[in-house]
Amino acid sequence: MSKGLIVSISGPSGVGKGTVIERLREMIPGCRHSISVTSRAPRGTEKDGVEYYFRSKEEFEELISKGEIIEYDQYVGNYYGTPLTPLLQMSSEGKTVLLDLTVPGSLALKDKFEDTVTIFLLPPSMEELRSRLCGRGTESEDLIEKRMAQAKNEIAKAEKFDYVVTNRTVEQAAQEIAAIMKAENCRFKRSSDAVETLLAQ
Repeated sequence: MSKGLIVSISGPSGVGKGTVIERLREMIPGCRHSISVTSRAPRGTEKDGVEYYFRSKEEFEELISKGEIIEYDQYVGNYYGTPLTPLLQMSSEGKTVLLDLTVPGSLALKDKFEDTVTIFLLPPSMEELRSRLCGRGTESEDLIEKRMAQAKNEIAKAEKFDYVVTNRTVEQAAQEIAAIMKAENCRFKRSSDAVETLLAQ
């Protein structure tokens, strides 16, 4: 069985990565979403292995030392990272795996797994991005300004990604990413087994 695609989607806060990934999972049967591991405590009805893998700070640091965390970051005192074993398991089963990572996270994953397909999700305009951030109703004006400044820094790194998709609508962005995934599955390096099988007949 050929390995499944590993697709990492990045972009500025508010661009709609999670919503687009949710739509892709509806469109593509068997598509999986890699769950991050975190050292923060569960919130509300969050369950281990559903929203996140919840581990203590000490357990997270042990996973790092064992090489079980592909990439990680710290945010407000808590670790967030991508676990290695579930990702390899899903890919070895031929499943397409979608990841929602920070820009450094996507680039770190690409360094470790060169076959990773990296996609940068752009907003249609900076004005629209600001509108989406304001529409959340959960962040102060000061925090929104900080996110806008961070967005500019992240967008400047889009050139390091394999593909760039502008999220004008969720449906359009999901359709474009699905087309990228279909094309990637047709690359020779992912179809070489089929070619060799035919030649051996």
